[in-house]
Amino acid sequence: MKKEIKSEIVIQASPNRIWEILTAFEKYPSWNPFIKSLQGQVKVGEKMVVRLEPPGAKGMTFKPTVLVFEENKEFKWIGHLFITGLFDGEHRFELIENGDGTTTFIQAERFKGILVRMLSKMLDGSTLDGFRMMNQKLKEEAEKE
Repeated sequence: MKKEIKSEIVIQASPNRIWEILTAFEKYPSWNPFIKSLQGQVKVGEKMVVRLEPPGAKGMTFKPTVLVFEENKEFKWIGHLFITGLFDGEHRFELIENGDGTTTFIQAERFKGILVRMLSKMLDGSTLDGFRMMNQKLKEEAEKE
């Protein structure tokens, strides 16, 4: 089974400003309500250690592999629950310059595996809420002057 969840927000800031905040991983605990920590070498093919804490749900730490790290445009990783095929998630942050001083920030994740159906309610609830909360806080950080 496959499933995708997605949240986007328009931010009154350049992709460069948003990218600076998004990639200052050491500062996540001070503003990010969803991704509490992201550690490791963020380079295509490398593993990171990520701690997620969705609202109203149990947090989890996992070790995804970086798939894309394109400055001011896209950051994507893939993680697996225990073994590939059980519950795999391809998480994406995308920045689209709108040409009017704003940037559309998209946070999305594609899930596949035999546990997707069982976890679908959680994904549509607390996980998607976590995306929305993080996007809003990122907007607030980027629009500070």
